[in-house]
Amino acid sequence: MIVCFDIGGSAIKGAVATSPEDIRPLTRRPTPLNDFDAFVATLEAAFEEAGIRPERIALSIAGVVDPDTQAITVANIPCLHQRPLARDLGDRLQMPVLIANDADCFALAEAGLGAGRGHRIVFGVILGTGVGGGLVANGRLINGDGGFAGEWGHGPAVAATAGNPPVAIPAFPCGCGQSGCVDTIGAARGMERLHQLLHTETLTSQEITARWQAGDAGAARTIEVLVDLVSSPLALAINITGATIVPVGGGLSGVTPLIAAIDQAVRARILRKFDRPLIVPGECRIEPGLIGAALLALTGDDQ
Repeated sequence: MIVCFDIGGSAIKGAVATSPEDIRPLTRRPTPLNDFDAFVATLEAAFEEAGIRPERIALSIAGVVDPDTQAITVANIPCLHQRPLARDLGDRLQMPVLIANDADCFALAEAGLGAGRGHRIVFGVILGTGVGGGLVANGRLINGDGGFAGEWGHGPAVAATAGNPPVAIPAFPCGCGQSGCVDTIGAARGMERLHQLLHTETLTSQEITARWQAGDAGAARTIEVLVDLVSSPLALAINITGATIVPVGGGLSGVTPLIAAIDQAVRARILRKFDRPLIVPGECRIEPGLIGAALLALTGDDQ
């Protein structure tokens, strides 16, 4: 029996898992941001609620583990930032600790229990506030020891022009320190940035997608340009990984016509041809981070 956690900047969600089919949620608790002792105590409170001392624990977190030093970058939780978290928690709790990025956990959840079931290579894509991804091969994370595999949202990959007729696309600066990343134009904030560029109008991504589905020409132009910009880098990622299914999570995954438009454009740009949808909404709509963390711990995927 294991305990898994989905660590967010505002709350820690936990669950007890005995198998992939038996994942039972625990009480949601506030995340201690600046006190590591309080953070450890919060995890221990979950053990007390569960009534067990688990064999191991696994954490899904919006951070990246350095595969060389095992230090985690998680800027929104200062008490964890740049800490070798698996080692420090393991020493404090006296048990093995597994940690994976939340996008990786989404990919693992989809591979095990979602749209990726039966596929050998699953590339999970996040289109939320930003762009992320995770890669699973043969049921295991490529990032078993940490690292940046699957992060197709970063790197100067955005085309200089897009749409029909073509429009010039600036290389917008990205939070990662580079310019021209897919993250700058590819998800919710990127959609809003594109709409402002094309129409000098400030709208939320929800307003843009709603107007598009209602037939608004301006919103349709924004979506056309976004799909054009996103599809080529995603097609390249699929060519490189050989993924045969690409589940999508994040807020924009609920806009089914958008996912279908990206799927159509991507399938026209990849080497292997599919006569079925390749880019699909994720099926693990509730707590994919917890599901992925549970699968991480149940398989002991420490590679």
